[in-house]
Amino acid sequence: LYTTVTTEAVVSTQSTGDEYMGDFIFDSFQPFFFYKDKEVAYNIPKETHRDKFLEYIEELPLANTPCVFGLHSNAEIGYFTNAAKDMCSYMIELQPQTSSSDGGISREQYIEKVAVDIEEKLPALFELDRIRKQLGEITPTAVVLLQELERFNILISKMKISVATLQRALAGEVGMSAELDEIAKALFNGQIPASWRRLAPDTLKSLGNWIAHFTHRFEQYSGWIEKGEPAVMWLSGLHIPESYLTALVQATCRKNGWPLDKSTLYTTVTTHTKAEDVREKLHSGCYVEGLYLEGASWDVQSACLRKSKPKVLVEELPVLKIIPIEAHRLKLQNTFKTPVYTTSERRNAMGVGLVFEADLSTTDHSSHWVLQGVALMLNAD
Repeated sequence: LYTTVTTEAVVSTQSTGDEYMGDFIFDSFQPFFFYKDKEVAYNIPKETHRDKFLEYIEELPLANTPCVFGLHSNAEIGYFTNAAKDMCSYMIELQPQTSSSDGGISREQYIEKVAVDIEEKLPALFELDRIRKQLGEITPTAVVLLQELERFNILISKMKISVATLQRALAGEVGMSAELDEIAKALFNGQIPASWRRLAPDTLKSLGNWIAHFTHRFEQYSGWIEKGEPAVMWLSGLHIPESYLTALVQATCRKNGWPLDKSTLYTTVTTHTKAEDVREKLHSGCYVEGLYLEGASWDVQSACLRKSKPKVLVEELPVLKIIPIEAHRLKLQNTFKTPVYTTSERRNAMGVGLVFEADLSTTDHSSHWVLQGVALMLNAD
């Protein structure tokens, strides 16, 4: 049997072992409880006979709250929310895909309307040669910008061709291919077509929210070209945000003469809750906005992680400062290495989806936050 285990799962298992496994669970002077409240107590019974153990197990409740497993009560809300989303997606897939005959707008008319609306929002392609000349000296971050624009141009071209050809197919001017049929179905269901999704950053957004995200990306690229590198970077708007962070380290290493392989990133959360509050750009590093904290809350006054607020599953983190630094100079205490993922699906077994790790201050042991599943996301679903 071959089992692929992610690093996150290994760390979580180790933290569970640190919290719940050890000689202390057999301490007779100070009894250890895995969980205890007014109704139930989970501990190792003092009985020695097998039947007594079975009787003890039978007395335990069949249904348990998330707190029994070391989780926040919000975990149950998140579970039912995801279950409801899955059910809704299945219902959308099962809805009739035929034209309406009751006098209302037909399926083809609705798809055409959505296609026209998207076509009107598509910008012109970026002129890469002109932009390259405009940038002058090609710095590591300028290289990232050019690579991002090249990928964005490919996406724009694909979307323009798709919606134009789809409108012709709906009018009967060309045949409806399998790809066009998939695009039509996706637009009708409010989903992102697979051919577009492959050319865009990973996302769980619906079509409408994704188009708004697409427009925001274009605005950030345009501002970067016209006004220079943003003082506060919106990482979610980059196709490959890791490349920008790597470019920051490269630029700082060139400037200070540091060896690249012995440099890393250090992060700290600022008191700025909005990007507009940042007045000046950093000389080395950058400010980052649009990070969402899951599994915990952020105490702005104390500048540290706190227990999640009831019924608040995700909250936006204040502006984060990312600073390149020589690895041997980095001495961290009372911090939790928080993984930053692209979406709430986090990453797969190959590590896809992990962008970087942020250093968040904490007054609790890091194993506590690992058990709570604390992480940062670049996108809110």
